[in-house]
Amino acid sequence: QLQLRESGGGLVQTGESLRLSCAVSGRTVTILAMGWFRQAPGKEREFVAGISPRESTSYMDSVLDRFTILRDVSKNALYLRMNTLKPEDTAVYYCVRRNAYYQFDYWGQGTQVTVSA
Repeated sequence: QLQLRESGGGLVQTGESLRLSCAVSGRTVTILAMGWFRQAPGKEREFVAGISPRESTSYMDSVLDRFTILRDVSKNALYLRMNTLKPEDTAVYYCVRRNAYYQFDYWGQGTQVTVSA
């Protein structure tokens, strides 16, 4: 059974950086298409970044050039490196797996990121 567990969230000031981690168990991270979603209070959940088994990455426009998605094979983990954080990045961030049908079918419990102005 695939399990995803996020960590690394916290409270930071505008312009600072954070790195979110997602510990993957039950599957090897390199064979998975994975990504990060976020959900801010009162808003719908939105796609932030994704990475394919062939290392192709994609990002939502508002985080392009600020966020980087990457994985560490030795630790079987996925990361989201977030630079130049803004208050509008405040949200709960979720690690997800995308299956062969392009459905996001496994989700972690989420980690809170709060960016103060």
